[in-house]
Amino acid sequence: MADPKGFLTTGREGAQSRPVSERVKDWNEVYVPGSLLPIISKQASRCMDCGIPFCHNGCPLGNLIPEWNDFAYREDWGAAYERLHATNNFPEFTGRLCPAPCEAACVLGINQPAVTIKNVEVSIIDKAWESGNVTPQPPQRLSGKTVAVIGSGPAGLAAAQQLTRAGHTVAVYERADRVGGLLRYGIPEFKMEKRHINRRIEQMRAEGTRFRTGVEIGRDLKATDLRKRYDAVVIAAGATTARDLPVPGRELKGVHQAMEYLPLANKVQEGDFVAPPITAEGKHVVVIGGGDTGADCVGTAHRQGALSVTQLEIMPRPGEERNANQPWPTFPMLYKVTSAHEEGGERVYSVSTTHFEGDEDGNVQWLHLVEVEFVDGRLTQKPGTERRIPAQLVTLAMGFTGTDVRNGLVEQFGLELDERGNIARDADFQTNVPGVFVAGDAGRGQSLIVWAIAEGRSAARGVDLHLTGASDLPAPVRPTDRALTV
Repeated sequence: MADPKGFLTTGREGAQSRPVSERVKDWNEVYVPGSLLPIISKQASRCMDCGIPFCHNGCPLGNLIPEWNDFAYREDWGAAYERLHATNNFPEFTGRLCPAPCEAACVLGINQPAVTIKNVEVSIIDKAWESGNVTPQPPQRLSGKTVAVIGSGPAGLAAAQQLTRAGHTVAVYERADRVGGLLRYGIPEFKMEKRHINRRIEQMRAEGTRFRTGVEIGRDLKATDLRKRYDAVVIAAGATTARDLPVPGRELKGVHQAMEYLPLANKVQEGDFVAPPITAEGKHVVVIGGGDTGADCVGTAHRQGALSVTQLEIMPRPGEERNANQPWPTFPMLYKVTSAHEEGGERVYSVSTTHFEGDEDGNVQWLHLVEVEFVDGRLTQKPGTERRIPAQLVTLAMGFTGTDVRNGLVEQFGLELDERGNIARDADFQTNVPGVFVAGDAGRGQSLIVWAIAEGRSAARGVDLHLTGASDLPAPVRPTDRALTV
């Protein structure tokens, strides 16, 4: 363990953020570079000898958290990195983007602020990259088997890296023009700079993984043809069917899905545009949806120079403490202030959009809303609470409902869907079609990045078993697992 008295003598201290006035003028990550390392050994010392480390169960990857905390406390960064990479292919992604269910399950968190597990994690991997410890791990021999992975998000990348290292020849197909999936075009630069993706992709290329961008399976390349070319296929295409808002005025110009808006801002950072085709500059912006994607829209609007930013959420404002039906060590729904919220804007809870109002040219100008409340377990509008707010750009960030079947992929493979609209799979992540597997949001439904990586690793084991009859690859989760993180 780390310092036996660390949790008694050291308080929780997080990463230092750059001043709001500075960071909203650029797209760099919001934290002060290098600010974590001087404090991280002390923070790791707060990890207790708790007997049963519930953080293991809180993390879908089963990260060896107490072990790498101990090494971080002792500043043995090489050993800490080895423990970290034993269970997680991409800790630089999770250390920046995961909501840290492990911290919600931390034993210290029962009555004190939890260990800063996420900050320790990202410090270890950043130190490893800086020290040159992260190197390609090509297989010693090839199996002669070929695998196609559809989708280059965290699930697809994890499955591809595991299968490549197992000796299979792997090609990753991505419909976008660059590799990374939602990591590339759904996550703003200020949350994770894309250099972290780029250097990991270069590592994977050096290991032997091949990437094919600009190819949409089902449209550009028939799924049936892909199946003939490869011995196995992993579908990691995500849950890309966004929830819509079918209210009057939805057709007005200026009302967009979040995933129509966010990728364009990222493409500006990639050099594809001088200015984004959809911008918040000089506009009153309304973001519908109170989750992480909504917060990403808020932060993006700030950087584009919005006149005002309002975020709407239909549910009541969460509490700042656990309630009785979300006891430790479950992952609670708590009021969260992200870096984007620190930068300004208004958050409005318990409201529902009734309709949009536009000008004579068909541009959205106003959003009409009404307050709602729970009556007999159902959300009901409160009479007399109708009002309108200015809205010249509206982004819909209400989540995703299931696999997009419009490109023909599901039909061409002959895949079965479950009752939630996701691709059905068995205990080995195999679909009803032999040799075709599914991992991540495409099979699980919209979820966390840590679940996507865990499912990618588990699906890789299923593929390896299918191709060779045996596998040494780990399987951290099963398709039915929900652990403590629901």
